[in-house]
Amino acid sequence: MKILFNNAILSISIGLILAFTAVVFFATEASYASIETGSIWVRNHFGHFYLYLGLGCVLLLVGIACSPFGNIRLGAKDSTPEHSLWAWTAMLYSAGMGAGILLRAVQEPVFMQQNPPFPSNHSPEILALEFTFYQWGFTAWAFYGLFAMVVGYALFVRKKAVLVSATVSDSISNKTVLGIIDIIVVITTVFGLIAALGLGTTQIKGGLDHLFSVDFGLGTTLSLVSGIALIAFYSAWKGIDKGIKIISKVNILITMTLLALIFFLSDVSTILLNFVQALYAYIVEFIPMSLALGNYDPGIAFLTDWTFYYWAFWLAWAPFTGIFIARISKGRTLRQLLLGVLFIPSLGTFFWFSVFGTAAFQTIADSGAYQGEFGNVFSSIFIFFESYPFPALWSGITIFLLIGFLVTSIDSAVFVLSMFTDNGKKEPAKMHRFLWSVFVLLATMALLLLGTAKAEIDVLSAVQKLLIITSLPFALLIIPMSWLFVKTLVKR
Repeated sequence: MKILFNNAILSISIGLILAFTAVVFFATEASYASIETGSIWVRNHFGHFYLYLGLGCVLLLVGIACSPFGNIRLGAKDSTPEHSLWAWTAMLYSAGMGAGILLRAVQEPVFMQQNPPFPSNHSPEILALEFTFYQWGFTAWAFYGLFAMVVGYALFVRKKAVLVSATVSDSISNKTVLGIIDIIVVITTVFGLIAALGLGTTQIKGGLDHLFSVDFGLGTTLSLVSGIALIAFYSAWKGIDKGIKIISKVNILITMTLLALIFFLSDVSTILLNFVQALYAYIVEFIPMSLALGNYDPGIAFLTDWTFYYWAFWLAWAPFTGIFIARISKGRTLRQLLLGVLFIPSLGTFFWFSVFGTAAFQTIADSGAYQGEFGNVFSSIFIFFESYPFPALWSGITIFLLIGFLVTSIDSAVFVLSMFTDNGKKEPAKMHRFLWSVFVLLATMALLLLGTAKAEIDVLSAVQKLLIITSLPFALLIIPMSWLFVKTLVKR
C-alpha cells in the first residue's frame, strides 16, 4: 500500500477511475446517456477540427522528416538503433493496431462497398478500399508518430522523464497542471485498455461460439480475460527485450502467414490490381478526403459514425502508443522514426485490407446477393473463412492471433502506465507493472459483469465512446505541444 500513498499520480488516477466506476455501476442508465451525449457533442463540435488536425499532423511529420531536422538522432550521435527494423516494426504495429485489423478485416470494406461514403468515378470496390485505407492509414499513424517524436526527443536528446508533461515542462512550470496532464493520460490509457480487452475477448468468444456452434457464456469470457491478462503481465514483467519484443515478433509472423494463405487461395491478380488502384486513389485524393471537401464530403452523419469516431479513437490511444514507440526508438533518427511509423505499418495494413476485402467482395459476387453476412464485427471474419478449405484452421489461427495482439497491446500499455506512475523511469519497477496488470484485469471483469447485468445497454460501446470524450484534451494539447517542439528544433 505504501506505493499508493507515496505516489500522487498513481493514487489519484486509481481513485478517479474507481469513483467513475462506482458512479457507472450505481447509475448505469444515466451514465450511459451522459457518455452518449458527450461523445456526440465532441464529434459534432470538434469533428472537423479533428480532420484538420489529422492532416496537419501528417504534413508536419513529413515536413520534419524531409528537412535537415530529420538527421537528429534519438540518443548519442554515433549510436545505432536499439532494436532491429524487424523487431521495431513488430512492436510498434502490435501496440498500435493489433486486434483491430482482425475485427474490421472483412466487415469494414464490405460496409463501405455496400454503403459508398460519397459518389465516385471509382468502382464501389476501389472506393471501399480507398476509404478503409484512409481511416486506418497515414493519419492514425501520424497521431502516434507525433507523440513518439516529441516524447522521444525529450527522453533521448534532452534526457527528460518518460512523461507527456515533460514535453511542455519548459513552458509550463505549474506542477499541478503538469500532473493533471499525466493523470489524464493514465486514465485514458486505462479506459482504452479496458475497451480493447473487453472487445477482443468478446470477439474471441464469438469465434469459439461460431466454431463449435455453442454459446460458451460469461464464464468463458472471464476466463479468457484472466488468461490474456496473466500472459500480458508476464510479458510486461519480463520487460521489452525478453517479453514484449518476442511476443510481437510471433504476432507478426502469424499475421503474415495468415495473410499469405488467404492471398494465394484467392484471386491474386484482382487483389494486386485493387491494392494498386486503391492506393493510388488514396494518395491522389488524400488531402480533399482529409478535409471532406466538395464531392469528398460523406456528410455529417457518415463522418460522425466513422471518421470522427476513428480520429477520436486514434487520438485517445496516441499518448500511450506514441510513448511506447518513443521508448523503443532509441538510436534512430527522426527521419527513420517518422517515415517508418507513417509508411511501414500503413502499407502493411493497406495490403491486409486489400486481400480480405477483395476476397469478401468476390464471395458476395459469387453468392449473387448480399444478405448482411459480414455485418457483425465480431463474427464477420469467421463467416468469411467458411468460403475457404479448412475454415476451422483459419478460425483457430485467428483466435490465437487475437490473443497474441491483445497481449502485446496490454503489456505495452501496462509498461507505459508503469513508466508514468514510476516517475517517468525507462525501466519502471516491477511492482508498478504488477499493480497495473491486476487493476486492468479487475476493471475489465467488472465491465463485462456490468454488461451482463445490464444487457439492454451496450457497455463496451459506452467505454469506446468515453474514449472519444477523453481524446479531446489531447487533440487540444497537440497544437501547443507541436508548436513548442518546432521552436525547440529551430533554436538548436
